[in-house]
Amino acid sequence: MTQGTSRTSDTKLSQFRVKGEIPVPLLIGRLTLAAVPILLLFAWRSLDRGLTGSATILIVFAVLLSLNGIIYLVSRNCTLQRRGFITVITVLFTYLAVNAVEDGSAIIWLFAYPPIIFYISEARVGVIACAGGLAAVTLLFSPLGDMAFNSPYSTSFRLTMLAVLGFEMSTCYVLDQSRRRSKLGLLKLAAEFEYAAKHDALTGLANRREAHEQLEAEYQRYLRNGRPFSVMLMDIDLFKSVNDNYGHHVGDQTIIMVAHTLQEQSRKVDTLSRWGGEEYLALLPETDATEAVQTAHRIRQKIASTPVNADGRTINATISVGVATIQGSESIDRLLQRADEALYRAKTLGRNQVCDFRGH
Repeated sequence: MTQGTSRTSDTKLSQFRVKGEIPVPLLIGRLTLAAVPILLLFAWRSLDRGLTGSATILIVFAVLLSLNGIIYLVSRNCTLQRRGFITVITVLFTYLAVNAVEDGSAIIWLFAYPPIIFYISEARVGVIACAGGLAAVTLLFSPLGDMAFNSPYSTSFRLTMLAVLGFEMSTCYVLDQSRRRSKLGLLKLAAEFEYAAKHDALTGLANRREAHEQLEAEYQRYLRNGRPFSVMLMDIDLFKSVNDNYGHHVGDQTIIMVAHTLQEQSRKVDTLSRWGGEEYLALLPETDATEAVQTAHRIRQKIASTPVNADGRTINATISVGVATIQGSESIDRLLQRADEALYRAKTLGRNQVCDFRGH
């Protein structure tokens, strides 16, 4: 687990859903189930009026929407489903407007387009699609449109349609932006809560609960592949005297300095945690005893040479380290017990020491 206080990016967060939000594939599926019977109904009405061409085209659209739904059920490709649906309904609404289906009244179905397109696609796609749609309707209602399609719409209807459609598109954009910001805010809050639940507030290191989870995960990998791992249990020497002599704020600075040194001297794959008040635990995946002891010495030396500012004076802190490497089928509790025993030995040998579980 990589240490640090970096948060999940907005782009990654936006890919998740919040509770209560309708999944786009489900929404498209429901819209398809509603649209197909409606298209078939108006196709039947066209046939009843002798408009065979219009009926055939409406049936084709119903078939295309159905095929798009079936392809998704087979492939589970959300992107393909969304693009297919947007393409079909865009062409469908264009046909309804240009050919004045149902004596021109079918054009009012365009009002269903903005909320759908903003919900199921990115905001940028929604803006482009709506702007293009409004421009196309404006062209349709212009003298050029009359020359090309001989539209039956009255002047008052055209003006009202353009004004209301533009207003709806703008409103849908504003509401969609508000929805997206609210969703992102909720996801950020959830990510921050999750981060806080797994990390120590003072140091930014993993807390004890997260360390236990990472230990268990590494232990399960060890049981599967047999690759050893080690733990380092570290404690700041004479920490109580630091608090007593310089104050708790200097004690906090010392704790933070040790944490930062651990991060600087460790690998990204290592899990570093604040195990207790002035105690730390480092989990070193795929690391044998020799490598772990070398790492512990490097960290110990770096901390001993890093001063802490104590109200204008500098003090030097040291740590004692107990190292243990997993053996055979022993449990995690036994591994931690051996690391604790090694730490105790390091303390009794004079502190500022590194000892492995054998006392070397």
